[in-house]
Amino acid sequence: MALLTALAGTCIALAACDQQSLAELHEGVSTEADVRARFGEPERIWPEADGARTFEYNRQPEGHVNYMITLAPGGTLRQTRQVLVPENFARVQPGADMLGVRRLLGQPARKVTYELTRETDWDWKWLDGPTRAMVFTATFGPDGRVRRAGSHEDLPSAQ
Repeated sequence: MALLTALAGTCIALAACDQQSLAELHEGVSTEADVRARFGEPERIWPEADGARTFEYNRQPEGHVNYMITLAPGGTLRQTRQVLVPENFARVQPGADMLGVRRLLGQPARKVTYELTRETDWDWKWLDGPTRAMVFTATFGPDGRVRRAGSHEDLPSAQ
């Protein structure tokens, strides 16, 4: 129980820190140094076609968000996005490839491979409203393409 309480406290603190850090960043003004000072090293840096770069900040498995922060070619903040939202989940359709899904949603909270079916599930934790914990799952076939995807409530496991 103490571990669960500590984990809950960490999640609340992380969410509060992220909100404060986001409030301190301003599009068109903040720089790469400002972003790194508030969020640290990105999980991954995605190059954009126009020379911009998108920094991926993963908050899984403890949190319920992932951020993509885009810097314009000149190094100023262009956009911040929390990407674990229903609009992005709707874009994960059968046939989508793993890299494209990772690019859209960020690092998943969990990856599980099922040898018999030769499928791999990627799970992301997210919130539907302020308190309803959900899990979005994308199931990939052996070809690395989405077979199916959807969300379900993240119910506490029985111990």
